[in-house]
Amino acid sequence: MSIRALVVDDSGPMRAIVIRNLRTVGIEEIVQAADGAEALKLFRTSVFDVVITDFNMPQMNGLELVKKLRASGSEVPILMLTTEAERSTVLAAIQAGVTGYLIKPFDSSLLQKKLEKVLAGIPRESAATR
Repeated sequence: MSIRALVVDDSGPMRAIVIRNLRTVGIEEIVQAADGAEALKLFRTSVFDVVITDFNMPQMNGLELVKKLRASGSEVPILMLTTEAERSTVLAAIQAGVTGYLIKPFDSSLLQKKLEKVLAGIPRESAATR
């Protein structure tokens, strides 16, 4: 199965690192967004199997993006990558509907394990269901 990922981070170098790690674990179909607002526009017009988002971004942060995706009825797996490790921040992300949470820095093997966990058993959505 080919997995299509949306990578959301305001840092171009961090997006490049995430994309390189995704390719290492076999994910080749990758679309990028620089913030949550751009990601939301892309999400409304395309189908993604997973969203990988940073927490802290301008325009719309990762937590706001997660809330909007879940409010739209989407069940797409969402992996949040962040330097925010405070318990309250992690709990807010979980309550908003993230599927997984990964603290930066990370390596490709840890990313692969998290991706396998968030992708397990979740049906693929179509643009028509949104």
